[in-house]
Amino acid sequence: MAVIQLFNEIGTIFRNRGGGRRRRFTKEEEDSIIENYEPEPLVGETDPNHPLLRTRVVTSKVGKRINVDGHDCLNLGSHNYLGLLEDQDILEEACKSLRKYGVGSCGPRGFYGTMDVHLELEERIAKFMDLEEAIVYSYGFSTVASAIPAYAKRGDIIFVDEAVNFSIQKGLDASRSTIVYFKHNDVKDLERLLVEQEKRDLKNPKKALKTRRFLVAEGIYMNTGEICPLPELVALRKQYKLRIFVDESISFGTLGKGGRGVTEHFNIDRNEIDLISAGMEGSMATIGGFCVGSHFIAEHQRLSGLGYIFSASLPPMLTQAAISALDRFEREPQIFEQLQTNAWLLHKIFSHFSKLRLCGDKLSPVKHLYLALPLENNDAERKLLTEVADKCIARGVAVVEAAYLQDREHKPVRPSIRIAVNRLLEESEIAAAFEIIESVSSAVL
Repeated sequence: MAVIQLFNEIGTIFRNRGGGRRRRFTKEEEDSIIENYEPEPLVGETDPNHPLLRTRVVTSKVGKRINVDGHDCLNLGSHNYLGLLEDQDILEEACKSLRKYGVGSCGPRGFYGTMDVHLELEERIAKFMDLEEAIVYSYGFSTVASAIPAYAKRGDIIFVDEAVNFSIQKGLDASRSTIVYFKHNDVKDLERLLVEQEKRDLKNPKKALKTRRFLVAEGIYMNTGEICPLPELVALRKQYKLRIFVDESISFGTLGKGGRGVTEHFNIDRNEIDLISAGMEGSMATIGGFCVGSHFIAEHQRLSGLGYIFSASLPPMLTQAAISALDRFEREPQIFEQLQTNAWLLHKIFSHFSKLRLCGDKLSPVKHLYLALPLENNDAERKLLTEVADKCIARGVAVVEAAYLQDREHKPVRPSIRIAVNRLLEESEIAAAFEIIESVSSAVL
């Protein structure tokens, strides 16, 4: 505001010099206005205790065990679901790629950023998912955030589960479409909204013919750990002629016998889904993301996906890591059953906390721990959970409170401790972690 005020006053000075009707400032008054101007800081006051500013220092390689702030801990915080961060074969292949290509391309895919490993990865993903074509992004967050506005525009309508992750929300903002949120995993509420929209369309059929309708959901929701009811969503898609997008950042590489995600989990033809997107930063233990679908779906994004066009391409060594992860997927499909068994086992054991309540699907590798007795104040809940996490780390279990930009989220997200399941966990380790978290939470709460 101070900057705007200064410009207004300076503008007034020069307008008056040109003979405007307002009174003219004297030279002394002009100098005084400029001299006494005090600009606002570029960054406002920041709470030093803000949860996103708290730093826990890691001094080891991230794996099943991790050293946090000097404490050797069992790692229940990293989204390393299949434990591939510790896979030596993948590491060696990535190092070979580093020696061949260097660190990165320093350019977008449309210029000198496309290398043969990028094309190979896209071909492998499309083949693995049994779809026509895939497109690879260099950053997981930007994948779905770019894909949504590449298709949905002003005047379109997008029906969205209210619990979608922040990257989806940013994609919705960028689309400038009309956003209609339905209750989390509530198919009846979605159908109610679709019926209401159908009635509005009957009143204005000319506008209805030009309006495209989209449905956006996550395979497994990051914010709740719950699996979407995909069969019911597909049925509504057919009935109400919707285009359906599914973000499988968590479910890809974790659900289904072959790790192909929520479509394989429910045995649904992947051609029923218009666009499948996923970050590669979870089960594939690298960075970046991809979208997969028909040839048109992928090719359109090469000219309209902003995160693809304007970002330097995925570093070749990390691209090779993703290819090597796919090799493991195809060579050892039993790793998915092992992860699902661990997710089910941890769910069973962690369901018995006295002061905390576990939420999430039994097969989901992401689960949330909430206070069993909610407090009226979210900040108070967050502080208690942070204290629980800190004391668990001190006792050898690395857990972390889920971090959100609460003022930017579509709706406030209740504070929780987010648990990430690792395929390499042993039953005795899960049981020991339960005992420590139970002891700490009982003492704190």
